[in-house]
Amino acid sequence: MKNLFLAFSFLFISFTGISQNRPNVIVILADDIGVGDISHYRRMHSDNIILETPALDRLARSGMTFTKANAPAALCAPSRYAIMTGNSCYRSTYPWGVWGSFQESPIKKDQLTLGKLMQQADYTTGFLGKWHLGGDFLAKGSSTKIYRGNRSKPEIDVDISKIINGPQQKGFDYSFTLPAGIQDYPYAVYENGNMMPLKEDSKVAYISQENMTKIGVKLDKLEGLGDSNWDPHHIGPLLISKAVDFIEENASKEKPFFMYYCSQAVHKPHAPPAYLNGKKIAGTTPSKHLDMVKELDVQIEMMIATLKRQGIYKNTLIIFTSDNGGLMIKETLRSGHKPSDIYRGGKNQAYEGGYKVPFIASWPDKIKSKSTSDIPVLGLDVMATLAAITGQKIPEGQAMDSSNLLHLLTKKNKDEVHPHIMVQSGTGKEVMILKDRWKLIIKLDKKDKTDSIRNPVAFFDLKNNPTEKKTENLIHSAKHKELIAELFKTYNETRDSKVETGTKR
Repeated sequence: MKNLFLAFSFLFISFTGISQNRPNVIVILADDIGVGDISHYRRMHSDNIILETPALDRLARSGMTFTKANAPAALCAPSRYAIMTGNSCYRSTYPWGVWGSFQESPIKKDQLTLGKLMQQADYTTGFLGKWHLGGDFLAKGSSTKIYRGNRSKPEIDVDISKIINGPQQKGFDYSFTLPAGIQDYPYAVYENGNMMPLKEDSKVAYISQENMTKIGVKLDKLEGLGDSNWDPHHIGPLLISKAVDFIEENASKEKPFFMYYCSQAVHKPHAPPAYLNGKKIAGTTPSKHLDMVKELDVQIEMMIATLKRQGIYKNTLIIFTSDNGGLMIKETLRSGHKPSDIYRGGKNQAYEGGYKVPFIASWPDKIKSKSTSDIPVLGLDVMATLAAITGQKIPEGQAMDSSNLLHLLTKKNKDEVHPHIMVQSGTGKEVMILKDRWKLIIKLDKKDKTDSIRNPVAFFDLKNNPTEKKTENLIHSAKHKELIAELFKTYNETRDSKVETGTKR
């Protein structure tokens, strides 16, 4: 039956104009990158470029740049769930995110993931980088009991030597995993589920702020268990080297590959490497934050150079986006760099800067170079797009909010892909609905665990007020009363009815 399904898929691909020489696929999810962090995007509004991102700019020019792309949330963990599953954040059992590596994963056993989708299409799949979707580790001293913690204090009663339930149980043949990126414990890396020693003398140790201070690192979260040689300065270079290895190992094989690359950059702690790919990184920009933006750009440069060296660049689809908007770091802002470009706010906020992200798609054989699209899209649209490219039909009840972007990428037409956009903020607990030029911000009651107590608090005309000036908040405008009520009703009905919102399935 599986072989019959695959045969049908490939036949479908040929009829829909996609080459039977199936593309390799690389999805790159940057961490905390705003549209203003990429110089190609920044130039759309300003010539004041503080940091050039040449590799990402070349990637953008080689394919299509989306100018109205949105992360599912203004914070990383809920966004990562949505991108991995094609479901809006509110469909998760933990809609505001799973933040601890030892918490139950929001991805259920029977749920479709990017990895499972591509395995079904007979791809070799690899996950590399920050997971941040929970998982299972054993309790210390037990061979069967799963450890669950509460993250109120450092957790030490857990066996961090092996991930029992992680990327490989979610559809990935190969994994090189940072369970919580570089921001939280366990401060370790895992290859195919097993803790990989960072050096020959590595052992499980307690990673304290005192020890991190000695290497110039301020922990972003709590102290906790990890590799005794943990040093976030070296994680980015290690991660991209594993990505290069994955590409090289799979480049000449009969089966195409799918790599989901979740960079550690540019999340805190900002610990840029001294050099990467022969280029000096640390200390070359106005802030450590921007050093890491530069590091990310060099990571992309290395990845693309490998594809070209292996002769597979032209038949590789690369999608680059971010999990949420950019960081508002004082040293960075003082330099004149604007992570959110012209937009208000940044990561964690309900304003445009919180969730507006770069979205670049490059596929030299299929996507016209230097093309742009102003159709509003979401990061979770990756799922339906890859399903279309591999000739698969997404089952009912799966990837319910993901829309196929293939017709936009190939310029067949410019049809809208979402009837409206629904996203969420972070700790402020707001949700937002955007339709045409209008945006409604809805405040949820932080004490209400059901998220059913909702009140509109801001209304903006993004055409005339793209920067969401406070003085032009139209929430009390009598002229717009009916429109506000209509958007509020649409949000509530869409969310509460659990209706699918993805189009062009």
